[in-house]
Amino acid sequence: MESVIRGLAIYFVLLVIIRLSGRRTLAQMTPFDLVILLVISETTQQAMLGDDFSITNAIVLILTLFLADILLSYLKSWSPLAGKVIDGVPTILITNGVADQEALRGCRLQIEDVLEAARNQQGVESVKDIRFAILEVSGAISIIKNQ
Repeated sequence: MESVIRGLAIYFVLLVIIRLSGRRTLAQMTPFDLVILLVISETTQQAMLGDDFSITNAIVLILTLFLADILLSYLKSWSPLAGKVIDGVPTILITNGVADQEALRGCRLQIEDVLEAARNQQGVESVKDIRFAILEVSGAISIIKNQ
């Protein structure tokens, strides 16, 4: 039972930390982000397992983490508010060619990140040619260009 409690505690702590850290896509990860991710995985593994390195304990933890994830997905489908709290909402970064600097800062993005997405998706090279740039819940940046 201790393993289940440890697993759930780590799951929810990581959920909160990831939610607070912002939505960055894997494509935007730096080599240092990858190193941090590896350190976090090793640290959480030690915290969850404690002194019990048995296969049974590992299976219990894996099932606990998957079950918690499945239950949260059901909670999000039943309660739109829970979905907004857990996953967040899309953030408008650019409206009619004007960048929202506060939104960019809040999402820890630079205008260059948005322009890169604009070039890749729509062939747009200037902020003034962007009608909307939206940071989606998934971390992807959607670009709608001016007509």
